[in-house]
Amino acid sequence: MSDDAAKAAFLAKLQVFAGSEVGSQNGADEVNQAMIRHWVEAMGDKNPVYTEPDIATKSVHGQVIAPPVMMQAWVMRGIAPAAREGGNAQDSLMALVESEGFTSVVATNCEQEYDRMLHLGDHLRSRTVIDSVSEEKATGLGVGHFITTRVEYETLDGEPVGRQMFRILKFRPGTGRQATVPKADAETPDFEKRARPLRPRPALTRDNQFWFEAAKEHRLVIQRCSGCGVLRHPPRPRCDKCGSYEWDAAEASGRGAVYSFVVNHYPQVPAFDYPLAVGLIDLEEGTRLVANIVGIDHADITIGMPVEVEWVEHDPDLTLPAFGPAGKKPAGTK
Repeated sequence: MSDDAAKAAFLAKLQVFAGSEVGSQNGADEVNQAMIRHWVEAMGDKNPVYTEPDIATKSVHGQVIAPPVMMQAWVMRGIAPAAREGGNAQDSLMALVESEGFTSVVATNCEQEYDRMLHLGDHLRSRTVIDSVSEEKATGLGVGHFITTRVEYETLDGEPVGRQMFRILKFRPGTGRQATVPKADAETPDFEKRARPLRPRPALTRDNQFWFEAAKEHRLVIQRCSGCGVLRHPPRPRCDKCGSYEWDAAEASGRGAVYSFVVNHYPQVPAFDYPLAVGLIDLEEGTRLVANIVGIDHADITIGMPVEVEWVEHDPDLTLPAFGPAGKKPAGTK
């Protein structure tokens, strides 16, 4: 069978799932003021029609409403996995896609339409359907298929309130546009080995410029309040504890522990190497900072692992701290 014929046969198998129902879900709670308040505070949305009854009743809505984009939140499951026997059409579709090597995933876009605003006391349910599966597409991340699901939202009484189209790309890792790094001799500075775009520049301000200047000198510093002596990071103009605007910088030991971490694989940016381990480092002075974790296989990184600073010169103008296993810094590292 030719490659084109094989792709067509596989696509036919995938498109059998178009129109299949994935399942339905009843919201655990009615639309309520407490959750609306949490949402708008997190989003920084100060529209009073969401939280102020006196103002909302005088608006065109006549009552408090929920932010429209909250629609899907009212039927979301909690963090505990739902018990389910035999899976569903979406599980079967994903298994089929992954059987051909399309094992990586990225969300691409989400579209919502609203039939009416949601009010306090509305109780919603949703019904999810596989809307479409695309033919094989070549993207920057890799070759793959776009899978679109359609979610219909209505009240428990059957009144439609809106719908959502959610699209993901299931792609084959290693088939996208990959940055390559040419080989160079050991004496070539790191930043000259990189035949790729430079790392994004930090946004320098009067508050943080001192930190990046110290990094160029291989010094890890922490902003310190001159009024009460409290350390703070990231740098900012005012002390949260005593309100003082006066500060200096304390030298950090460079020792700490991994408080949390993530290993990023996709989407890939040409200026970085992948897999990219990024950690939240708990410095022994009591502050935390985000930095790459280096010198260890990402599968061996653990929470609480002792680490110490290693300085990485990404290019002539950018030196940043990274952290590797304590006691295992390469020779010559400061």
